[in-house]
Amino acid sequence: MSQITLYLDDATQALVEQAAQANGMSKSRWVADLIRKYAAHEWPRDCLDLAGRFADFPLREDNPASPSTDVQRLGF
Repeated sequence: MSQITLYLDDATQALVEQAAQANGMSKSRWVADLIRKYAAHEWPRDCLDLAGRFADFPLREDNPASPSTDVQRLGF
């Protein structure tokens, strides 16, 4: 298992200690859990579960801009 060194100001250190204690885990475990949560390269499951849930959400395909139609241009 690798180790890292974090330089934290006193207020931030106190927050880490309080949060770890409140969650019943070590500071290392608490920080590691946050890193896994926020550094993940995939969408959280609760976000993925929302896909397609909004029937009235306007999709791009519902109102496509027609790229083949030329727009009347103003002359100079």
